[in-house]
Amino acid sequence: MRWVLPLLGPELEQKGDQMNSNPTGRAERRSILLPVLSALFALVLVAACSDGDADRATGDAVDEAAETEAAPEPAESDSDADAAAVEEAPQAAPEPAESDSGADAAAVEEAPEAAPEPAESDSDGSAESGAGDSGAESDSGAGSETAAETDDAAAGSAVQRIVSISPTGTEMLFAIGAGDRVMAVDRLSNHPAGAPVTDLDGWNPNIEAIASYDPDLVVLQASGDVVAGLEALGIEVWGHAAPSTFEDVYAQIEQLGEVAGQSVEAAEIVAEMRSGIAELVAAAPDASGLSYYHELDNTLYSVTSSTFIGQVYALFGLNNVADPADADGSAWGYPQLSDEYLVDADPDVIFLADTRCCGQNAQTVAERPGWDEMTAVQSGRIVELDDDIASRWGPRLLDFIEAISEVIVSIGATS
Repeated sequence: MRWVLPLLGPELEQKGDQMNSNPTGRAERRSILLPVLSALFALVLVAACSDGDADRATGDAVDEAAETEAAPEPAESDSDADAAAVEEAPQAAPEPAESDSGADAAAVEEAPEAAPEPAESDSDGSAESGAGDSGAESDSGAGSETAAETDDAAAGSAVQRIVSISPTGTEMLFAIGAGDRVMAVDRLSNHPAGAPVTDLDGWNPNIEAIASYDPDLVVLQASGDVVAGLEALGIEVWGHAAPSTFEDVYAQIEQLGEVAGQSVEAAEIVAEMRSGIAELVAAAPDASGLSYYHELDNTLYSVTSSTFIGQVYALFGLNNVADPADADGSAWGYPQLSDEYLVDADPDVIFLADTRCCGQNAQTVAERPGWDEMTAVQSGRIVELDDDIASRWGPRLLDFIEAISEVIVSIGATS
């Protein structure tokens, strides 16, 4: 209908003007208008019918399209559906992943030197591949950050303030390179010379006195009550017992190295001790035909082969004259002997480990009643040891073994 009016409008307007100018033309106007109006009405009806058909056709097409969209798509694969879901809702990407990526990138910038070379190469490749690989770049940064934190944690794990109330522990600490962090040692820790000796007593430890040095590690010979008291104050304690074997010695050095953050140095010390001892034993002849007496003090306390000291002598095959005195182990390997017992045992070599504590030497031994008859005294085989070296089992154990080796070499003993 809309297209008919613009076509008829000008014609009707022109006819109207002509008829209005003639006052006698009413009938003529009616005769003209009636056919025109009839034709116009017919055209309107035709147009209306055409519009209705078009509307119905359009409605049918819309309904068909709606039915097509509403129909399920069972043939669509899971992967296609997932892809469609991703395209329709990109905002569903988790925010934490984005935040972690930013944090990792910042960590890489702060500590680039900690990033391993392969990770750096991967990061470069990820940057070139676009946003899709940015996650891989962030993962590379996270690896770098983790490596840097691990290194820092290892460096920070080493204790900074150490108190030692064990002479053997003190020697171990300095030998493995932790001496610069030792704040105080007990009154008997006289080696090395630079050790900070105090009035602390390793035999009767005072928890308050030890804590006054604000240590974060205390080294001592194991004592239950003292250990518990120090740990109650939040102080780490490394306690040790007297060793039974050489492996015990090596294990203690390595354990202390781990606690003090000096594992590498401790391992090197142990390796040196192992090789050094093997060389000293190999250099000496077989001494299985010789006997010895090891003196702890001038009251004639000695050691048997069951003790660690006894095992040192056993490296060379020496026979211990004190063994029969504690055959049942009732003296725990430390029997007290007598002049008569020793004169009767007649050892070939006497080792004095009481030269410092008790002032003993070859002369004082020779002056003892009946001792001048001993083979060791008559042959001059009296070895004056350093008490500390003979009674401690740190790295200076090598010095003790060397003293024994030299005596056997000088004797030229054979089986």
